[in-house]
Amino acid sequence: MFNLTKIKPIRDWQKRQKKKRLAHQAINVTFGEQDQLDLISYAGLKEESSYLQINDTFVRTLFVSGYPYVASTGWLSMLVNFNHNIDINYHIEQIDPLIALPKLNRKITELESTKRTMLKEGRVIGSEITDPLESAMELKDKIQRGMEKLFQVSIYMTVTAESLVELDKVTKLLETVMQTRLFYIKPATFQQIEALQSMLPRGENKLAQKRNLDSSSAALTFPFVSSELVQESGILYGINKSNNSLVIIDRYSLNNANSIIFAQSGSGKSFTAKVEILRHLMQGTKVIVIDPEREYKQLAKSVNGTYIKLSSTSKEKINPFDYQSSVTGENSLAEHIQDLTELISLMVGSLTSEERATVDRALLQTYKNSGLSKRKNGKKPAKIAYPVLKDFYKELKTMKHKDLCNRLERFVKGSLGGVFDSQTNIEMNNRLVVFDIKDLNESLRQIMMMVVANFVHSEVKQNPQKRMLVIDEGWILLQEPESARFISGLVRRARKYYLGVTIITQQANDFLSQEYGKAIASQSSLRILMRQDTTTIKKVAEEFHLSAFEQHYLLTCERGEALIIADQNHVAVKVVASEEEQPLLTTDPREIYI
Repeated sequence: MFNLTKIKPIRDWQKRQKKKRLAHQAINVTFGEQDQLDLISYAGLKEESSYLQINDTFVRTLFVSGYPYVASTGWLSMLVNFNHNIDINYHIEQIDPLIALPKLNRKITELESTKRTMLKEGRVIGSEITDPLESAMELKDKIQRGMEKLFQVSIYMTVTAESLVELDKVTKLLETVMQTRLFYIKPATFQQIEALQSMLPRGENKLAQKRNLDSSSAALTFPFVSSELVQESGILYGINKSNNSLVIIDRYSLNNANSIIFAQSGSGKSFTAKVEILRHLMQGTKVIVIDPEREYKQLAKSVNGTYIKLSSTSKEKINPFDYQSSVTGENSLAEHIQDLTELISLMVGSLTSEERATVDRALLQTYKNSGLSKRKNGKKPAKIAYPVLKDFYKELKTMKHKDLCNRLERFVKGSLGGVFDSQTNIEMNNRLVVFDIKDLNESLRQIMMMVVANFVHSEVKQNPQKRMLVIDEGWILLQEPESARFISGLVRRARKYYLGVTIITQQANDFLSQEYGKAIASQSSLRILMRQDTTTIKKVAEEFHLSAFEQHYLLTCERGEALIIADQNHVAVKVVASEEEQPLLTTDPREIYI
């Protein structure tokens, strides 16, 4: 090993340590048989031209020698996100304008003199003369006006590795990453000791590899940290891909509690939603799920939730005409009738403006006949049942609107008569309620999703408390303008009732191409974007203003990885579940049947 006593800084350091040890021994400050300083000191150090070896660790310090001509926001973000063992050090010193201005004047004079000489000789003046001259004159003007200041900046990077081969490999990778942004780095050849001392938290720039930058360029290197998202009252979503910190979010502390999850099939979007649900349940949040693909059955069973299977043959029923009011019965009924009009329009295949007026009158008369239109202060009249679809159908017949009656008849007397024409017989008093609609025909799933969402909305208005409504395969609701308009209104009103709506979809392009889809996205403060393909990334990038790096990440990320946008925070995250959670959440056959 290298003789430490031959290095003056190390020799001076040893003398100081010896004095401290003597002082500690004098007052009997010991730790067993060894001095405390001996425990934290390294055994030896070996210096080579381009690296150091400290004990069994290989260390190399590099500095930035070349900078790009144009600075952009976050121009060193790729350095802090470099996924290897690296320490980064800045030395920034302000230059006194009284010193900077004479130097700038001298540089401007030199460049102008060179320019005049080239003109006399008839030579072409290139950008190597004009660009520095214009920049120097502009900087001089800004310094004189107090608009800019001049700084000397040094940027050092120390790479550590367990072997010399690994050290060379990481160094080469770092050089490549920096060159992609037009930064050039060099190892501090024959100055590794000085470079290492410059990296220590003593504020001593012994390497002195400085570059002049104005305040605007220096400011663009900050904030020189990767994004972090930690809210003490939130739940754990996963591990930050940039720095391995925890990503903890409280969606109810954001501007609103709504969220959207966009991902390709198989990217882990339902798994991510189930992780979020399970952890919200532990915090006392009540959760309702609309499940078109039977992916939440195991979760409901594991936490003793209520699992409701809705189909043409099931005993569980929801009456679309059932509604609860929170404060004023008249206003709630008027709002509920508007929602019912959208539902009827979806059932009969859209309504003209004349037909909408007819449906509105028929609905009002139907509730009037039942006595519910006379409710006061949100109280239910005694012993009066809610009307059902059959009552509305009879009212339409009395209005002699034969065409509407014919289009609605299959839901009353036809093969679908038992699906939407019965009184509600389910309860919502469990902490997790899952509505399984997989057994319904695809043409009915959209209608049932709207019925369930309207029923949940009615329950939420009656008793506001911390709740989540999760709608899987949410793109189904955007296939028709009636259901799209309804779900957009529900998302917009959810915040008033302490409700957070989660929309999960794999059809990002179709979703964001529609007016109501974009409205839902804009009303969702939490956005979870998982793996995309080349056909969807452009639309997603435009909607959420993603950088080129974020777009590349979404095209290449692995299953379970996501980009989370919480208000203005963007964080790349790996969604993780514990060993105990994994069996409750997965629907992967490879994990279930092993």
